[in-house]
Amino acid sequence: MNAPIFGRRDNLPVGWAVSDAPVGYAEAVAAMEERAAAIAEGRARELIWLLEHPPLYTAGVSAKAGDLLEPDRFPVHQTARGGQYTYHGPGQRVAYVMLDLSQRQRDVRAFVAALEAWVIGALAEFNVTGEMREGRVGVWVERRTPGLPPREDKIAAIGVKLRRWVSFHGISLNVEPDLNHFSGIVPCGVTAHGVTSLVDLGLPVTMAEADDALRASFNRVFGPMAEVDPPI
Repeated sequence: MNAPIFGRRDNLPVGWAVSDAPVGYAEAVAAMEERAAAIAEGRARELIWLLEHPPLYTAGVSAKAGDLLEPDRFPVHQTARGGQYTYHGPGQRVAYVMLDLSQRQRDVRAFVAALEAWVIGALAEFNVTGEMREGRVGVWVERRTPGLPPREDKIAAIGVKLRRWVSFHGISLNVEPDLNHFSGIVPCGVTAHGVTSLVDLGLPVTMAEADDALRASFNRVFGPMAEVDPPI
């Protein structure tokens, strides 16, 4: 087996936690920031935390006020991650990524490329071709309908922050969310393209199956993991 493209030098496993019930956004961010600080101080192991949120919008550091089209529809949370407005809610797998780049590569571009490769590899488990696009954040799929020009829809978002070379925030993969909920914002500031999900693509994928695909791809990109309890 080839070595992970963004693995730890010592190959120690990353903690892999899954929350079964929805987790509030503020509570999740507090737990994530506490864990990231502990990782930076050598008091805790790296962690990938998979969860779902109740319906909400988040505003990244580049968010534009005009991109919040329905401010009273769902709670809106300001967040320290990169990027603009995004939606989180049931049916979307959020993966918070708390990795120590000092133990891997102190290379932000390589890290973001590794996150992209992780998502694209997970989609490939379902024979879905995920692609990156210059100037557009996230992972995209091309949709082809006979008689119509091809279109590209976003299936996953990526937004991270680093503090003391430890990452937090992460990715969100649309498994089966209510896609209408994205209409209250301009997702990531992009108006010319739509949003899709695995189920919207005609694939009856469960959240557990999506987790299995993320796990397999993570092992190839970042290295081994070990099941642990969620931080909250």
